[in-house]
Amino acid sequence: MLDYLIKGGTLVDGTGAPRRSGNVGVKDGRIVAVGSIDEAAKETIDATGKIVAPGFVDVHTHYDAQVFWDPDISPSSYHGVTTVFAGNCGFSVAPLVPEAGDYLMRLLAKVEGMPLQALQEGVPWNWESFGSYLDLLEGKMAINIGFLVGHSAIRRVVMGEDSDKPASREQLDAMKALLKQSLAEGGMGFSSSQSPTHNDGNGQPVPSRAATPEELVELAGCLKDYPGTLLEFIPSVGPFSDERKQLMTDMSLAAGRSLNWNVMIVTRGTKEIFEAQLTASDYAAERGAEVKALTFAQPVSLRINLWSGFGLDSFPGWAEVLALPIDDRKKAFADPAVREKLVRGANHPDIPLALKATGNFKRMLVEETFSETTKTYEGRVIGDIAQEEGREPSDVFFDIAVADDLKTTFLPNLGGDDEESWQLRGKVWKDPRTLVGASDAGAHLDMIDTFAFSTTLLSSGVRDHGLLSLEEAVHEITDRPARFLGLKERGRLEEGWHADLVVFDADSVGKGPIHTRYDLPAGAGRLYCEAEGIEHVFVNGQEIVRNNQLTGSKPGLVMRSGRDTETVPIPANQ
Repeated sequence: MLDYLIKGGTLVDGTGAPRRSGNVGVKDGRIVAVGSIDEAAKETIDATGKIVAPGFVDVHTHYDAQVFWDPDISPSSYHGVTTVFAGNCGFSVAPLVPEAGDYLMRLLAKVEGMPLQALQEGVPWNWESFGSYLDLLEGKMAINIGFLVGHSAIRRVVMGEDSDKPASREQLDAMKALLKQSLAEGGMGFSSSQSPTHNDGNGQPVPSRAATPEELVELAGCLKDYPGTLLEFIPSVGPFSDERKQLMTDMSLAAGRSLNWNVMIVTRGTKEIFEAQLTASDYAAERGAEVKALTFAQPVSLRINLWSGFGLDSFPGWAEVLALPIDDRKKAFADPAVREKLVRGANHPDIPLALKATGNFKRMLVEETFSETTKTYEGRVIGDIAQEEGREPSDVFFDIAVADDLKTTFLPNLGGDDEESWQLRGKVWKDPRTLVGASDAGAHLDMIDTFAFSTTLLSSGVRDHGLLSLEEAVHEITDRPARFLGLKERGRLEEGWHADLVVFDADSVGKGPIHTRYDLPAGAGRLYCEAEGIEHVFVNGQEIVRNNQLTGSKPGLVMRSGRDTETVPIPANQ
């Protein structure tokens, strides 16, 4: 007898093949039959008029800490995501030594926008090895999750307070040994960042930014002996130099693995930049390596504030001010001389084009305020306020923020919601040099809503703009990322494969309204949205979501490289 019979649905199998009518039989965690099925089941789900698809796969998340207070891994699970990779950008929380815990907490709070008090109260920080961290999570997750080994974590464990310096030969050898141990214990690969926007809790560059190209290549080379691993990297912001293209190529060749980089922003205003960035894949392919770009399923909507300061701390002169205690920071932001210096930094000619809008105060929207005196500005553009009151836009920006104890949420005008940008986005999604799903779920909790990438692609990409067929869109968020990651028997509706499944309504699937939800440890808030049109989500043959409600089941697998993934060869190794 089957455990579940999903009956009467329209099957979109993940391969990109045309949809077809049929049933799906599930037993003991596997898909045991697809098509016409006569066998009885313990439970039958009527999927008439609905789409039955493989579970969605998210290549880039930061759920490393959230798993302790939210093993349902929301909101991803509600949006049909059944498998995620975390530990990206060099920011894993394992391996660990006691003296590194406080530093990594403050780093995550700063660079990934996770509330510090939530990290302090919601995470035990009681593991040491990578394997012991994975063991703590075993059997407790609602969805499948794998973790990359982060460069900044390894550097801090090995080098301590010297992690902001170039590594000695002995230190590099110790990092390589620790990385190999972590990979042997199940790490899914190696991640790192050299992004100028990545600063730690002290406002200083994160440890991985102190690494030389030689260090990065040597660490990448550790992967070649560990099957089912891959590389993730943030090389820079803006167009890539030839040196950056060569570095990513060298890392891929040393590892014998694919490298994915984050993030490629596609709008009509960034066309010259992203087209230049895509040539990194061509450069690598010509040399036998493989490099793929991660890209969003939607226009970028970035919320900023002076409480966390993320994104602003990359401007000249801003990091040291944003590193001050809140009271001292407020005094600094109220000082005309400091403001003048910061405005110059925000308009510095060397700032990459991709970041310039973040410092354009005139075009910013005041999205949310936190005091009676500032409430009147909510929902208004700063330039309009400045003109009405005869003030400089920068003064309006700082005055509102200071009055709100720096909590005001501002929305820079990043563009990208015009039809030309959507058409460019659709073309890029189909490009074999890209992967859709730079969700950053679990990070930047007060800034972004890209965690809903799957339902956004199916609604905005397919239904609203007609950029992809439904079959193509499902392929982009199931089989394509699953094959790239080397996931074993996941990503398709295929007999014998793991029963990770989503049943949804193609006419209503999408994301609900964005709102702040105060459900983190210590009562901290996060941006959130419910899924719409997702009716059933199965992970390893067990139902975890029914009609947008969690069932309480925790069938997710804490994945380990080599056991749950297989090596995907790059051209040089084929």
